[in-house]
Amino acid sequence: MLLDKIQNKKAKVGIIGLGYVGLPLIKEFHQSGFQVIGFDVDQVKINSLMAGKSYIKHIPSEMIQRLLSDQRFLATNDFSKLPGVDAILICVPTPLSKYREPDMSYVFETTRTIAKYLQKGQLIVLESTTYPGTTDEEMRQILEETGLQAGKDFSLAFSPEREDPNNAHFSTSTIPKVVGGYTPNCLKVACALYDCIIEKTVPVSSTKAAEATKLLENIFRAVNIALVNEMKILFDRMGIDVWEVINAAATKPFGYTPFFPGPGLGGHCIPIDPFYLTWKAREYDFSTRFIELAGEINTNMPYYVVRKTMEALNERGKSIKGAKILVLGLAYKKNIDDVRESPSLKLIELCKDKGAIVDYNDPNIPETHKMRKYNLMMKSVPLKEETISEYDAVIIATDHSDYDYQWLYEKAKLIVDTRNAIGVPLGDEKVVKA
Repeated sequence: MLLDKIQNKKAKVGIIGLGYVGLPLIKEFHQSGFQVIGFDVDQVKINSLMAGKSYIKHIPSEMIQRLLSDQRFLATNDFSKLPGVDAILICVPTPLSKYREPDMSYVFETTRTIAKYLQKGQLIVLESTTYPGTTDEEMRQILEETGLQAGKDFSLAFSPEREDPNNAHFSTSTIPKVVGGYTPNCLKVACALYDCIIEKTVPVSSTKAAEATKLLENIFRAVNIALVNEMKILFDRMGIDVWEVINAAATKPFGYTPFFPGPGLGGHCIPIDPFYLTWKAREYDFSTRFIELAGEINTNMPYYVVRKTMEALNERGKSIKGAKILVLGLAYKKNIDDVRESPSLKLIELCKDKGAIVDYNDPNIPETHKMRKYNLMMKSVPLKEETISEYDAVIIATDHSDYDYQWLYEKAKLIVDTRNAIGVPLGDEKVVKA
């Protein structure tokens, strides 16, 4: 019955978590003709969406208004509406605890809420990144406490999100979707649903294989970014420009993929996901040495940037204590407004701890908000000709396209460039590459 409803676009889709993953999914299902209900515990988000306003930079308010135009979309924090949906997609955070262990509270609390309202014939899909075994072991156990059985009374699947905010080349619908089901029938139903909105689905043999796929993707990136970050530190001591070397190596048409260094790792995936596997590996008496070493290197990059800043100030007869420092870019990557795990936050904290007077500018983030680890209570300062020269150092942490780097080069006293945004050779008297 659910397959028929999906194929006829009569299935009602519920999406829990209305953030960077949930909202794009809502857009795709709505655009394909489905009725969609978005669930979130954050009343501010609910109010914003129902007023036709977006709170994510790369998702325009016009898109939200289109969702509301034909009454096939509702945003709510009323989870008692769950029995009325046919497919429930879970897109909630999976952060790390302060001890770098998986914090699964959002997933399991959401699962318990679903269990309260679980109906026969429903499809439950987890999209949040997690360790292998979450879906068909822990989630299934919670859901089956209702007396209903996965694979018999309801379908259960895992399909990892692959969102890349503001990617100009790929969108939700064009990125292939990996899908793993608890049983072959669970897989069939989940693939049928995603086939309605995704150009290509990639079925795998189990939910564990799908969970492992997402971890491998992000571990691959984390390890390679750690490699070039380590090369940056080494080449700096050797007087070699790592960006020049990377660009030259990238001319090889096979056997090499360019990765670029930075001030640290940001975003919800790469700084976090590898440690989910590291934690799970302990259950099997296995040490994930590559992952742990990569994490150590990437975590230390903000400290390296601050050290380079201190050295550059010292060469100019200035201590970092009392120095005025401007951090350019708060987002974790260019041209977005997402600050999750952004290394800029750590840079600001470290500079302040050393006695510096720190401001930030980000055209996409007018002010900071309280986060799990940070509560900076800062506002973005304007970039003005009469004030830019007052800063003892400007740290380019995020290379937003909105910045005029030539103007910055002309007006700033000292630039600590972590992204090679200025593009000058090593040894320039005004620019320190870090």
